[in-house]
Amino acid sequence: MGGIHKILHPLGKSTVLKTVIGRFQGAESIAEAVIVCRAQDREDFTQAVGELSGLPFPVCIVSGGATRQESVKNGVSAISAECRYVAVHDGARPLVSSADIERVIADARRTGAATLGVPVKDTIKTVTDGIITDTPDRASLWNTQTPQVFRLSLYRDAMTLAAQQGKDYTDDCQLVEALGQPVTMTQGSYQNIKLTTPEDFLVAEAFLRAEQ
Repeated sequence: MGGIHKILHPLGKSTVLKTVIGRFQGAESIAEAVIVCRAQDREDFTQAVGELSGLPFPVCIVSGGATRQESVKNGVSAISAECRYVAVHDGARPLVSSADIERVIADARRTGAATLGVPVKDTIKTVTDGIITDTPDRASLWNTQTPQVFRLSLYRDAMTLAAQQGKDYTDDCQLVEALGQPVTMTQGSYQNIKLTTPEDFLVAEAFLRAEQ
């Protein structure tokens, strides 16, 4: 993104941060929100959240760690004692629907762990040194999205195991899978894209215009 902070960047008539908070605001199961950001960005995030009004849940802001796993751990540590489930979401996915948030939470309440995802559309190849080595069956391949929702006690057990093994995962499902816990795949929407490059913002804004 050329140094532009994605989460605070304008998106349509709002910003990425305010858009994603609005999606969670529409999900009745959400009781609180913890935003994890870099320590040097906390003032900017605090100001952005302070501009929001009428939120049905409290929002706190904590500093992240050196890795994604450490950052999520810091966020989980800030959750209230009454919490029983945690939904981990990438702030760079502002177009998740409130309905999909509710559906993946319902699956996690039923099975202990669930994530949003969509079947892959393209043929996937595994490649080594520029040479195709395999073509996995597309029927069994899904793109994993967020939120990823877990029973909190299960997630904490998974974090403990990862620390004991010295493992650092970039995906929370993988963290929980290491416990031997099955994770339910809840079909989401292809609209739930991750903003990674400037072109992604053009796609996201087109989706937002279509919603109006």
